[in-house]
Amino acid sequence: MPVADNGSMRSRNKILDAVRDVIARSGFSGVTIASVAQTAGVTRQTVYSIFGTREDLVSQAVAEHLTEIVDGVHERLRTAPTPADYVVDLIVACRTIVRSDPVLAALLRTDGDNPLFDAGALDRARAVGLRLLSPLQELFPETALRLDDIVDISVHLGWSAVCFDDPSVRTDEDLRRFLGRWLAPAFAASVEE
Repeated sequence: MPVADNGSMRSRNKILDAVRDVIARSGFSGVTIASVAQTAGVTRQTVYSIFGTREDLVSQAVAEHLTEIVDGVHERLRTAPTPADYVVDLIVACRTIVRSDPVLAALLRTDGDNPLFDAGALDRARAVGLRLLSPLQELFPETALRLDDIVDISVHLGWSAVCFDDPSVRTDEDLRRFLGRWLAPAFAASVEE
């Protein structure tokens, strides 16, 4: 959504920070337009005028937060020797990050308003996955034609690892080996086609 001026951008950023604060404190069920407006120090009308709906507000706040965090991981992933290694390391890093970050840890709570389980969640996850995996095209040009497939399988496997795989049962190294056994052959097959 285009932003008209610096004041609107500041308001937008204050609102997104407020959403993340409310999620960290109260989970997704605590996020209302009123609670976000109060936390941000703006009117409810300001929140509505910038974001439109509660779902857009939460979706943008979480997507931007996740992307900011994972952007730090991209530098480390630049040394991945293969596309499969890149995806494996990304999934393992996401599991660690989601479980340690208070905002993202709220994704693991199963309250009724959790956007992880609503009808549009997969489409939003694919958009975030595309942004997270787009460096593959630069690092491994052969992946460009299959990027949509790579995003799709990565989102499904990553979602499962982040939400359901417990680090106390399967260490990061165990998760890497498991994902590598499944992803390496899939990536090899997609390059050969």
